Amino acid sequence: MTKLIVPVLLTFTGGFVDTAGFLGLQGLFTAHVTGNFVTLAATLVMGTHGVIAKLLVLPEFAIVVALARVAGSAMTARGLPALPILLTMIVGFLLAFLVLAVAFGPFPDSDAPTALLAGFAGVAAMAVQNAVQRVHFASLPPTTIMTSNTTQVVLDAVDLISGSERDDAAVVRARFGRLLRGIVWFAAGCAAAAILYYWGGFWCLIVPIVAVATTAILQREE
Repeated sequence: MTKLIVPVLLTFTGGFVDTAGFLGLQGLFTAHVTGNFVTLAATLVMGTHGVIAKLLVLPEFAIVVALARVAGSAMTARGLPALPILLTMIVGFLLAFLVLAVAFGPFPDSDAPTALLAGFAGVAAMAVQNAVQRVHFASLPPTTIMTSNTTQVVLDAVDLISGSERDDAAVVRARFGRLLRGIVWFAAGCAAAAILYYWGGFWCLIVPIVAVATTAILQREE
């Protein structure tokens, strides 16, 4: 059961946090950081806010992923439960994101110091989640970026319909279902974030905090 619930919770969180950050931080992606290159170009052309934030989040993302890797390896070497601890770190970063955003938001200028701090907390949370997914759930589809998942779903659907993969149809069918569930839950996270942000602003971040905290508890119980 845990193996089914964990990817759902993390994928829902990825869509939720990315959408909430995009809405509340003037177009800043917290999970899909490469998308910030596109919005950076648009910002430069349109003369809007967010240049500094979009320039800084990519190196921040890389640094946090590296630190998560080093910390996880060190904990594993010492016999500590690295996965639950890293998941708890995500909760901490999301909590910091919530507190900073609620205390100082809304942010008409995402390059303001308080907006940068809030954005960096959100990006740090998603950086750790990406590292956790790659290291501890490598066999599962990505939980924050759906481009490759969608591509593979379409390819698998074509193969299943045409019957061109008869020898490993069961494998293809299982992968198709797994990827499709991920896409659906990511989309659900995006939709929930949009609705709840409209109703309650950054308070909506309570939802992903609960989702990741639940994931950490489930992993501790294993």
